[in-house]
Amino acid sequence: QINLPVIRQYVDYLVSKQNVKNIFVNGTTGEGLALSVQERKQLAEEWVCQGKDKLDHVIIHVGALSLPESQELARHAAAVGASGIAVIAPFFFKPTNKDELIAFLREVAAEAPAVPFYYYHIPPLTGVKIRVEELLDGIKEQIPTFQGVKFSDTDLLDLAQCINKNSREEFVFLYGVDEQLLSALAIGADGAVGSTYNYLGRKNNMMLQAFAQHDISLARKYQFLTGEFLNFVIKLGFGVAQTKAVMTFVSGIPMGPPRFPLAKASEEFITKAKAKLNSIVWPAD
Repeated sequence: QINLPVIRQYVDYLVSKQNVKNIFVNGTTGEGLALSVQERKQLAEEWVCQGKDKLDHVIIHVGALSLPESQELARHAAAVGASGIAVIAPFFFKPTNKDELIAFLREVAAEAPAVPFYYYHIPPLTGVKIRVEELLDGIKEQIPTFQGVKFSDTDLLDLAQCINKNSREEFVFLYGVDEQLLSALAIGADGAVGSTYNYLGRKNNMMLQAFAQHDISLARKYQFLTGEFLNFVIKLGFGVAQTKAVMTFVSGIPMGPPRFPLAKASEEFITKAKAKLNSIVWPAD
């Protein structure tokens, strides 16, 4: 079951301990696709409510396999005051080309005509491999509220071409593969949305700062150390359940088990992951 009362503590932790002020709700890490429409609405409301005057942006993911559900979630997000909405490609009956995908996105975006709209590109999970570069051609005419992309793929050529075409900087590109963020920044990504920023937000903010100050050597140190941790846990089996476990032991906030079919992290994983994270020597802040 979802645990709404813990969200106030969660917001305060992210802001005060991780210097994170922008939240992406009901995405992959939040198990959005495993929740009912009612649960997703409750979470969206609680994050917007608890984030008021504390968070800069609360983007709500409203993608679903069913168009009417996605539209309902978009209307709800607009009504509760979300800063933006995001939508993944449907992944059972899949769009097979750009026009089919845009048609679906357009119908959802139209339900929240005053809210910035993001396409959430995550082909490893959706299996929809339509290149974002193609998708962007003429998209503003089809979706006037189109703001940008949460780009969760390792295809940096596609991302680079998107940024190259975006010379007037109409769109925002938020990168979603945490272990490759520095590479994405180098080709022009505007920011990041990822799971590790829940518990390594401050470290990644230090990397962003180092990059902005052209201290590439320091930025690399942060990226390599994040990568060292992720490389270690990926070999143990690292998914949403394990991310919840790491966040629980780092923050002290109970993230709870995942919903079936995911299985909760083992005690062995928690022991090894904690030891690994504690062993990493970060650059002095």
